[in-house]
This record gives sequence, structure tokens and C-alpha cells, in this order.
Amino acid sequence: MPRQLYELCGTDPARVFSPYCWRTRLALVHKGLAFETVPWRFTQTEAIAFAKSEKVPVLVDGERSVADSWAIAEYLEDTYPDAPSLFGGPGGRSMCRMIGNWAESVVQAGLVTMIVADIPAHLDPVDRDYFIASREKRFGKPLAEVTAGRETRVVEFRRALYPLRTTLKDFPFLGGDAPNYADHSVFGAFQWARCVSDFPLLEPSDAVHAWRERMLDAYGGAARATTASDAA
Repeated sequence: MPRQLYELCGTDPARVFSPYCWRTRLALVHKGLAFETVPWRFTQTEAIAFAKSEKVPVLVDGERSVADSWAIAEYLEDTYPDAPSLFGGPGGRSMCRMIGNWAESVVQAGLVTMIVADIPAHLDPVDRDYFIASREKRFGKPLAEVTAGRETRVVEFRRALYPLRTTLKDFPFLGGDAPNYADHSVFGAFQWARCVSDFPLLEPSDAVHAWRERMLDAYGGAARATTASDAA
């Protein structure tokens, strides 16, 4: 059986937009491991019940199924040690874990308040209804109110990227001369935004913008080739 990766998509199966799925997709490409993508949507929980998970990504590798992006990264690193390393050693593993947590708590948390109202347009009616109801319950207000004032608030979001920006002034990637799982984790958030929204998050002069462009071109342009709303 070919290796399979269950990934979140919208009406268009080529529009993969989960930040966690992008972490995993790039990890597989980084390792040089072939896989087939299996489109998955918000209301299709039964399709991944075999993995004891209600969320994607889910990787099926032969007889093994693994859910959760970090668990998949560790599985790939340990199962395929002769393929290019995702972490660069034990110290790199813990560092990538920390950066992934930072990406979730700072980058993704900031991004969601600027793009969440753009997501329903890419979903089928049943998933659209689920998404709107669940996210409005989470935020406690309509999605349009969540993203209101984003043209002003984006300045504060850009300011929060200071640790990323200063690092990228000295190195082309968080992994140094080439991307590693730290890059995958942070880039996954920007790719999520890029796939569902055309709202300009980064200024062209920003070192983070230049890094995002390098990540879009990395691995033969694997990320740039996907269906997106942002033309960059």
C-alpha cells in the first residue's frame, strides 16, 4: 500500500490549508518519502477513526497509522534515520519542539484573528456551517468581528515576529543553510494563511517575507505549487 497522508482541504482538494498538515507534508518531502494525499474535510471524522483521531494530519505508513504532526515528525525521524534528518540530532529535536510550540501560541494565534473570516468561502455548505458555528462559539462573536480592524492590528502581529526576524537576518533558514522541521513548523502557519486569504500579512522588505519566499521555493517549489489565495 502506498504511503498516505490525510490532509485538510476545502471544496478544492488541492487547497490544503491546515498549518499542521503543512508541517507534515514538508517533513515527508524533506525526508524524500513518497506519499499520496487523501483529501479530508472538517465533518469527515469517521474517515480517520481508524487512527483514533478526529483531526488531521494522519499518516498511514504500511501497517502503521500515526496522528498528530509532532508524533508524525518523531515517527519519520526514528523510522527513517538514513533519510535527511528533520531535527539534526537530539538537541535539535527539543529545539524544534519549542519552536513549534512558539509557532502555535504566537504565530498561529495571531494569524487566526486576521484570516478566520476568509476561510468559509473555501468550504462546502456542510463544512461551512460547521466551521462558522464552531469558531463563533470559540471566539464568542461573529467571524467578521474577529477579523475587524486587521489592517491596524497586523502591525502588532508583525512586531511579535521579532525573534524570527532577527534570526533570519543572520541565517537563510531556521535550520541554518537549509530548512529543517523548525522552518516547517513556522512556515506551516504562513502557508495556512496564504492558502485561504489574500490579506497582506508581511511587508516585502521584511526578512520574514524573504524567508517565506525561500520556503515557497524550497523542495522544488512544493509549497508554491499548491492552490492559494495569495498569489505570492
